[in-house]
Amino acid sequence: MSVNLAKGQQISLTKSGGGELTVVRMGLGWQAARKGFFARMTAREIDLDASALLFAGKEAVDVVFFQHLTSDDGSVRHTGDNRVGGAGQGGDDESIVVDLQRVPVHVDQIVFTVNSFTGQTFEEVENAFCRLVDETNGQELARYTLTGGGKHTAQIMAKVYRSGGGWQMSAIGTPAEGRTFQDLMPTVVPHL
Repeated sequence: MSVNLAKGQQISLTKSGGGELTVVRMGLGWQAARKGFFARMTAREIDLDASALLFAGKEAVDVVFFQHLTSDDGSVRHTGDNRVGGAGQGGDDESIVVDLQRVPVHVDQIVFTVNSFTGQTFEEVENAFCRLVDETNGQELARYTLTGGGKHTAQIMAKVYRSGGGWQMSAIGTPAEGRTFQDLMPTVVPHL
């Protein structure tokens, strides 16, 4: 059973039957908003990019995105760049798989971001979501829906972080500006 997350809400990444999750997938889906006949005729495709930023404390130690598909230690893997979207409410357009057991012990937070590489704002995006899936059985654990659009070109979506002996997830949902993960760093830091 999936939990629909509200901005700032946190969930534990523990299996419903007990035990810790081992591999999770953060999926991102979206569609270009095409309202009205003229908009459908002139709309450009939208290239949203999912990134995972790995932190040790407040220090960025690695990043996984469309030009660096696997973390240096191999624990985080991007499944590939989708330049047009289209899944919307269905499947994922881009995914990042995290093997929680392989994440190095010094990495205590992984922040997931999304940015419009083509520069369109979220006013031009609809049915956008990120979701967390238990990769071992395909069960959706949590979903965060990007509602309301907005004049921003990026979003700090969520983070997974170590808490006690396990992992937690927090939905962040903070709008930001930028075409790449590097542009988003000043907005990410306050959420660490």
